[in-house]
Amino acid sequence: MTPVHLGVDVGGTASRWVACDDFGVVLARGKTSGATGHLFNPVEKERLRVALGAIAADLQAQGFVAKSATTGLTGFGAGVSGLMRELLGELFGVAAEGCITVDDMTLAFASIFKPGEGHLISAGTGSIGLHIGTGDTYVRVGGRGILIDDAGSGSWIALKALDTLFRRLDHDGSFDGVAVLAEEVAARTGGVDWPAVREFVYGGDRGRIGTLSVAVGAAAERGDLVAREILVGAGRELALLGTALKGRVGQRPIGFVGGVLALPGIREAIVAALAGHEVIFPEADAALAAARMWTSASVEWRAVLVGNKGLA
Repeated sequence: MTPVHLGVDVGGTASRWVACDDFGVVLARGKTSGATGHLFNPVEKERLRVALGAIAADLQAQGFVAKSATTGLTGFGAGVSGLMRELLGELFGVAAEGCITVDDMTLAFASIFKPGEGHLISAGTGSIGLHIGTGDTYVRVGGRGILIDDAGSGSWIALKALDTLFRRLDHDGSFDGVAVLAEEVAARTGGVDWPAVREFVYGGDRGRIGTLSVAVGAAAERGDLVAREILVGAGRELALLGTALKGRVGQRPIGFVGGVLALPGIREAIVAALAGHEVIFPEADAALAAARMWTSASVEWRAVLVGNKGLA
């Protein structure tokens, strides 16, 4: 069996992994089911065990054995670090000192910037901004869930659209003027009558609500001015996360990642709102960055992730 460094990026819908050698050369890649870092929940802990177990089986089938494991998990908190080390030891045989586990946003940051080099905004189902520097520098903005904010996220876009539709219905008795948006929403909720929307919103989870942002994007592409306005507003809100990080840490390049950026008009709104700032839209390979965490190329990041008290 060939020893490898394993990196895993665990998301709610899919988990991606990379195995590399001591020089960071990729030897294998794969994808399996999603999970979260909510190990305090027995159901979620089992989901994670299944996902990681599938990765362990793939490694073994290809003749590899993990000698280190770096994982980034959505929803992970330092309070379950011990449980995570136990799980990695059980499934991969990696000693505790060979394990690093962080949340998925931290891993994404490490895949794009050097410590202290930039600011990163993630815009998916939720939204959050992050800066990680050397020492104990760790600044997080946003990311408090749709009940509080998550401004500019897929869920925020969806709820803005629903609010707009029902305010129009309340005042005018119809969806005149927002008919295209109503049609696109109805195609995904089964209707825009209250029972259908109520079941969709309150009968599912946050991720399900966020999928309605695609309906807003489709309406915008069909020329719906209200949908376009919502998306421009989302871009401005995401830009504000970058402004907040700049105010607290200082001027740095501001990177934006996440599925929401594919919706029409959002990137343009971000760039316009941050005129005069360096704005980038990088492609992150978090699983690869994780796998390379124990190679010589990532000595600086490894020291930060192990020693930064802000991550605890």
